[in-house]
This record gives sequence, C-alpha cells and structure tokens, in this order.
Amino acid sequence: MTWGDFAQKLVTLGVAGFLLKVFGAIAVWIIGRRLIQFAIALAVRALRRQAVEETLLVYIGSTISVLLNVALVVAILGYFGVETTTFAALVAGAGVAIGAAWGGLLANFAAGAFLVVLRPFKVGDWISAAGVTGKVEEIGMFATTVDTADNVRTFVGNNKIFGDTIQNFSANPYRRVDLTAQLHGNADHRAASTLLKERLAKIPNVLASPPPDVEILELNDMGPKLAVRPYCANKDYWQVYFDTNRLIREAFDEAGFPAAEQRLRIVQGNT
Repeated sequence: MTWGDFAQKLVTLGVAGFLLKVFGAIAVWIIGRRLIQFAIALAVRALRRQAVEETLLVYIGSTISVLLNVALVVAILGYFGVETTTFAALVAGAGVAIGAAWGGLLANFAAGAFLVVLRPFKVGDWISAAGVTGKVEEIGMFATTVDTADNVRTFVGNNKIFGDTIQNFSANPYRRVDLTAQLHGNADHRAASTLLKERLAKIPNVLASPPPDVEILELNDMGPKLAVRPYCANKDYWQVYFDTNRLIREAFDEAGFPAAEQRLRIVQGNT
C-alpha cells in the first residue's frame, strides 16, 4: 500500500466517521425533542392535578421547553467535541447583543413574568388594558392574547399591559349597570322611580341584593335625569344592559310620562 492509498483511506474513514456523528446527532435531536415534549406533558399534568391555574401552566410549560431545548443543543455540540464553556460564553455574548437590540422584547418577557406572579388577571377573565377590552385567552411569554367583544383576536405586548391601568371585570362576583332616564320637567320623578324599581326586579338575572338604584342624578334644562343602576353577575352584564334600556322606554310610554324636550335658554344682553 502506497502512502497515497493510506492517506486516501484515512480521509475516507474520517468522512465516514463524521457522517456517522451527523446521523447520530440527528437521532439525538429527534429523540430529545420527543422526550422534552413528554417531560413537559408530565409536568403540566402533575401541576394541573395540584389545581395550578391554567395561566401559570402555560408559562411554566414554555419556560421548561426553552431551557430543555437549550440543554439539548449544548449536549449535541458536546457530542461533536465543541467546548460547552466556549458555547456558554457565546450564548452570553449573544444574549447581551440581543438584549441591546431587542430591549422591548425582553421588557415584554419581564412584564409577562410579573403578570403571572402578581396575577392582576388570569385566563378567562374579562379585562380592559392598554386600550383593549375583552376575554383573556392566553398570557404568553411576550404578549397576552385577548378576544374582544366583537370576536377579534388581539395580541397585546405584556409590557404595554403592565405599564397601563388594568380593569378586571371578572374579579368581583357582580357588577353594576349604569344607565340614565331623562324625565320631562312636569313628570313626577317619585312615580317614575317607583315604576322603574318594580319593573327592574322582573328583568332576568337582575340581583335582588344589592337592589337596583333609581335616584335623581342631576337636574338639567329638560328636567330631572334619573340614574338607573341594576346589579347583575358579570356574565349577564350586556343582557341586563340592553333589557334595562328597553324597559325604560317601554315603561315610560305605557305609564304616559310626557316626553322630555330640550328647553332653549335665551339670554338677552344689556344694550
């Protein structure tokens, strides 16, 4: 065997060994990914048995997935002989660069962690935040998913939500519906108040306790304006809102209350 043949054989064996390592790495990646998914499913199932909220389950599952996938990549690089300390330094450097370039993304991540820990709302709650009102479908690592009342899926950055005023309409067991009823100046406000209270009690899903409020809110040019405020469960808000509006109109018409009219004030100046 000549030196040329020997060198060629070494090259051939080296290439074959490298190809075997590549196929081995692919197999490790595929098996590792399946094991990661299995581990996440087990963790989530165990936490769900402990009655952990769905919001926290999603966040924990995402975090475990990221950490295990990074560990898998490090293991595969170590299989190829790459120093993991060098890789860790590269990751740290890349993290600094990404942090400088994508500061907003990291801010959303940090805000998402605070939302999960402080829990101003959870999945399924009806909220208003960052100019969006709707039902929370998911609190992600970087954005919160909200379905609005007109069924539009909206994604809002966590940092924007956390830095704004958050209203949680689902936190309390009931909610007040705020409406008004304008009376004519000659109408009997006491009779109108009694009539509305009696009729409000018959609207489905209006709570008996606390009882509906019907009081004079203000006096304006047209006459007394009544505040009409029934209470209901959060899920029944819009049904009670629309039914109360309809009741005000129909009750006043049936009782024969005169329609409120705008009175014009004519101010005559000194000449």
